Amino acid sequence: MGETVDLFVLGGGVNGCGIARDAAGRGLRVTLAEMGDLAQATSSASSKLIHGGLRYLEFYEFRLVREALSERAVLLAAMPHIAWPLRFVLPYHAGLRPKWMLRSGLFLYDRLGGGGLPGTKQVDLARHPAGALLSRRFKTGFEYSDAWVDDARLVALNARDAAMRGATILTRARVVSTTRHPSHWDISVERNGRVETHRARRLVNAAGPWAGDVSTMTGLRHSLRLVRGSHIVLPRLPGLDQPYILQGDDGRVVFLMPYEDDFTLIGTTDVEQPDLSDDPSCSGEEARYLISFVNEYLRVPVSVADIVWSYAGVRPLIEGEGDAQSASRDYQLAYDDSGGAPVLTVLGGKLTTYRRLAESALSRLGFDGRWTAGAPLPGGTFDRQAGPAMIAAWMERHPFLTQTWARRLLRSYGTEAETILDGATHLSDLGQDFGADLTEAEVRFLMRNEFARTAEDVLWRRSKLGLRFDPDGVDALNGFMTKTAQERTAAE
Repeated sequence: MGETVDLFVLGGGVNGCGIARDAAGRGLRVTLAEMGDLAQATSSASSKLIHGGLRYLEFYEFRLVREALSERAVLLAAMPHIAWPLRFVLPYHAGLRPKWMLRSGLFLYDRLGGGGLPGTKQVDLARHPAGALLSRRFKTGFEYSDAWVDDARLVALNARDAAMRGATILTRARVVSTTRHPSHWDISVERNGRVETHRARRLVNAAGPWAGDVSTMTGLRHSLRLVRGSHIVLPRLPGLDQPYILQGDDGRVVFLMPYEDDFTLIGTTDVEQPDLSDDPSCSGEEARYLISFVNEYLRVPVSVADIVWSYAGVRPLIEGEGDAQSASRDYQLAYDDSGGAPVLTVLGGKLTTYRRLAESALSRLGFDGRWTAGAPLPGGTFDRQAGPAMIAAWMERHPFLTQTWARRLLRSYGTEAETILDGATHLSDLGQDFGADLTEAEVRFLMRNEFARTAEDVLWRRSKLGLRFDPDGVDALNGFMTKTAQERTAAE
């Protein structure tokens, strides 16, 4: 057993890593344990949006929408590499929500957002470029602002920043038991085939969908409503140059968005999934639902056969009445110190409000010193408008870079891309080439700095290059990473 830390965080999703980063930045000694890879579950299975949640206005969740839209501006400033503004198109569908309701909702959405991004405008879809994708029966619509984020990289960068500020980040580390004492917690963690004990003055349960199960381990009882959200990915639809938000006659909305340059992302669903024993996956029924939903709008229909990939995650929602789509995306922080050392349990939440949630969690635990609102994540120390000039400069200094490759590096690593490129003038200077512009230098960076250990970590969470890899490429990458990890262990 090592030193007694101030805070032990269970869960390596966006909330757990956000709390660890905030705490470490306040000078606290922090350990975080994640049973799999960072963002392996819910936090890498979102719709990839920083948004207030336009449809939450229908459920009168004005405080949540206002808080989320306020955070949208903060996050865009802190992470110009992995997040950027978008203009969404909302076609008016006769027979569903009336035009006055859409206009009023978007007016309120703009006002709650506090400015900073262009406001809503009505568009003529017969003239607007977005209309070319849609059936000719859609004549008018609305264009409004929200923002995109690379969700899994958001988590990895929070963990990286926490580690740079002194936190200990443990992945593939399963908490098997906790013991509460008057002044501290003893936490047993299974890692690398053995069980080790950690001691902390305070415990944070940020285990996402597993928070209810973990709470029983701490002697408490918290329940969550577990709802699966699934997405499908298709080849890029011709004319898909900006995202759409589409209404359904069942009251739901579905996003149709450009994705990873060459693909289309469609989602999401809301399906109850109380059992966490199986990894969530997009069912055939959900895939058909999403295809049918967007075909209601598309001029040229798509089919299930067009799907190249799908993913699903389980959202841990606060228990309540009503159907899954109307369940609140707000969060609660359950604090308990009645049986000894304090424990804080995070219930619910959404990607956009993770930083505000972390601030609230540390305040609830009795810590002052908020600092994250103006602090960029690693690689985010540049002005968004400078991005094209940075790409041009990199291509001049590193002649082997293509525009697509340089743009991917910028949108993954920001200024830290220079650490990967490290003065290289020839492709061979970056070591082994695994294909799809993934090189040994980048993989080593991810293993050394972002806790990546397998090809899946690199290809599906630190990037989405898995969309471009074949099985042989995956095997080659796994082989290299296994060998590199063994060499590092031997050297230590």
